[in-house]
Amino acid sequence: MERVYSLLLSFPLVVFTLLVPLVVLYWLLVILRLVPLELFERDSLRHEHTASTLVSLGFVGVPATFSLSVLIVFAGIITLATELLVLRWLPLGLFRIPLGVAVLWAAFALASPLASSVCYAVHRWFHSQRRTLLGETVEVTGEPDADGWAEAELLSDRNCRVRLHGKPQSGSMPHMGERRVLVKLITRENAYRSVAESVYRDARVHAKRLTLRHKTPSHHV
Repeated sequence: MERVYSLLLSFPLVVFTLLVPLVVLYWLLVILRLVPLELFERDSLRHEHTASTLVSLGFVGVPATFSLSVLIVFAGIITLATELLVLRWLPLGLFRIPLGVAVLWAAFALASPLASSVCYAVHRWFHSQRRTLLGETVEVTGEPDADGWAEAELLSDRNCRVRLHGKPQSGSMPHMGERRVLVKLITRENAYRSVAESVYRDARVHAKRLTLRHKTPSHHV
């Protein structure tokens, strides 16, 4: 038992020793309906927040809490395997800290595509959660009426239909057969704002470039 405690409290595995119980506690509270499932979701992807960031990483169609839970579990398994197979056999001393940080980064990097695949496989379970549909791509199934209302269906689940509400005055109206991305939930109307798929992709690329530019230190001569 002492060896188990020593293993669980070793760095970097101790990070998941703390995180996993929190994840379990959160889902217990969700089951008891004491906390919401859509804890980090917002009505729009416009501003950078947890759900928006996860959508940009490919975690679309599921609550951010579910994405984070799966990501933490996979990263924890990878870290545990690394600890058992490699780290525990090396005389690291103080080098355990920088190496542990590198292991954490690698664990989350490796876990991300695995977690994304799992989330995609089960995303239909969460279609009743309207905010989790933000970031989903839909196909418009009919021309909008004079007020900008149109019907669409998810590309990933043709049985899931949503209502789109375009703004005739904005010039960004949905058209039949067009693929669009849901970017905002209008709760009072039970409908979504959307943008053309190409516009959404270009906006994401532009946002990433701006982020990288801000992170690059400027040098003055």
